Amino acid sequence: MSKHSTLIKPPKALPHHSPMESVLSLLRLTDIEPDLFTNARPLWHPPGARGIFGGAAIAQCLSAAQATIPPDFTVHSMHCYFVLAGDSSIPILYHVERVRDGRSFITRTVQARQRGRPIFTTTLSFVKENSGGTIKAEHFVPMPTHVPPPPASIPPPQPARHRGSSKNKTAAKEDEEQEVPFDQIRMPITTPGEPHTKKAYNWIRAPHLSALAYMSDSYFIGTVPRVHNIPRISSARTIERALVAFRGSPDEKEEMRAYLERLKDEDAEELALTGGADDGRRIGMMVSLDHTIYFHNPRSFRADEWMLAEVESPWAGEGRGLAIQRIWSKDGILIATCIQEGLVRLNQTREHKI
Repeated sequence: MSKHSTLIKPPKALPHHSPMESVLSLLRLTDIEPDLFTNARPLWHPPGARGIFGGAAIAQCLSAAQATIPPDFTVHSMHCYFVLAGDSSIPILYHVERVRDGRSFITRTVQARQRGRPIFTTTLSFVKENSGGTIKAEHFVPMPTHVPPPPASIPPPQPARHRGSSKNKTAAKEDEEQEVPFDQIRMPITTPGEPHTKKAYNWIRAPHLSALAYMSDSYFIGTVPRVHNIPRISSARTIERALVAFRGSPDEKEEMRAYLERLKDEDAEELALTGGADDGRRIGMMVSLDHTIYFHNPRSFRADEWMLAEVESPWAGEGRGLAIQRIWSKDGILIATCIQEGLVRLNQTREHKI
């Protein structure tokens, strides 16, 4: 039985639509259920990942929920759980449940399903604009001033194919080559010290209202091994092992090799800058478990402008890790606070360099 990455053949990309707008577009399946949605286009499967990019599920659930609320309400929190890895070669159905419609707050739950099984679930809360009154208690953490600004211009993102696209001819024909749907400049950690004192910084940008939710999952739980100087890719041997296990076309395998080589170089650069030592610890398995986003001032910024993300890890242990992220607008306004817990299991034998 052939697989299809969308229920309906994806429409042609509109020239005025950004890659992010194309990736996050939804179809409402009113003839089946009034609050049922599906992805209009195949979802991005990052090279080497177990499934689709988690930020895609987060952002599409947000878009689906937003379609069921009045325009004068805005999201202020999302509490998400990653249940199963999403398969980019089959459609996702988003089931929205209208939990509560109040005068000041609206609550929705959204469950993303594939093959009848939940792969992702989230509860969202929306608040009515200007419902807090005119007399308020206000404060926010200021944006760091020591971080280098983003460049005036950067090259467009490199194309990224879905890893599932080569499983059969039908899916391969459907899955047209897509651009990575956002810009990101990841800066190396340059400060030595204990893991809980280190902070990582990224500049991120994508032109879409749900882009903030989408990008909040990028490089998030990976902060835990980074602050411990544990490389994602440690040697050419590691790359070859990954390529042996990789299922994809020859072109996809070459894309994967280039991606892994880039990760290896980034890890080596970061280790040199911090003066850390490679003690042989290696990542065995790392996946996101849950993800919470608190949105601040959602109408006071534009997602197509650069945003600064600061990430730190206050705790890791028992095969898990915790990461906290703050995101500021280009103008220095704190626009989101994110918390993520993930599974971070290390190989139980240390790798020795030859």
